[in-house]
Amino acid sequence: MNANRIALVTGAGTGIGKAAALALGEAGFTVVLAGRRAAPLEAVADAMEGKGHPITADVSDPTSVAALFEAVAARFGRLDVLFNNAGGWSPATPIEDVPLSDWQHVVNVNLTGVFLCIQHAMRLMKAQDPKGGRIINNGSISAHAPRPLTGPYTATKHAVTGLTKQVALEGRAHNIACGQIDIGNADTDMAVKMKTGILQPNGQIMVEPTFDPVHAGRAVAHMASLPLDANILIMTLMASGAPFVGRG
Repeated sequence: MNANRIALVTGAGTGIGKAAALALGEAGFTVVLAGRRAAPLEAVADAMEGKGHPITADVSDPTSVAALFEAVAARFGRLDVLFNNAGGWSPATPIEDVPLSDWQHVVNVNLTGVFLCIQHAMRLMKAQDPKGGRIINNGSISAHAPRPLTGPYTATKHAVTGLTKQVALEGRAHNIACGQIDIGNADTDMAVKMKTGILQPNGQIMVEPTFDPVHAGRAVAHMASLPLDANILIMTLMASGAPFVGRG
């Protein structure tokens, strides 16, 4: 079903991006692996038996993003799936004390980077034959409910939801579907503190459950494998015991 379909994953060298790239490869996609560091990308490619193709790129740099999509178009001639996964965060800080540099860094990666990749993907998907494709954005449970002291991250993830809905709307006329996966507590480097104790809204420090990121990768692959007349607009995937549903 997915033979000769081209997927691009940003932040593909580690964590959820790596899991998604591996799952997409297993589902039959040819996968472009994008990220800032060559070594992790090459390691993922080595595990994909020829289905992974690493390209270094920085999503916060417009020139780098343009070069990435030019390389995809030149090598493969089309793009069927974009998974906007690359993201960053800043140290836990009260909102009034967040340095402007931290705010700008998180916005540049989590929001502007997603926007830039969407722009290039939509141009390519509109122009290719057959036209159309799918864009999947990595939101977060923080797109619904914030953690304490995470203002920049929370703001950008809420904004990603707005972009997802805008692209889903504008893509209708061009056979471009857009959805979002909101992941909570996948066992990646970002979740280290959850396993040792993380600040809760009531001021307590609590260990939170996590789950294997392989399941997040498979969820992305499922979204990517749907026919373009079906779309998962928002999927929430979380550790079953995570303190998200309910009061605390």
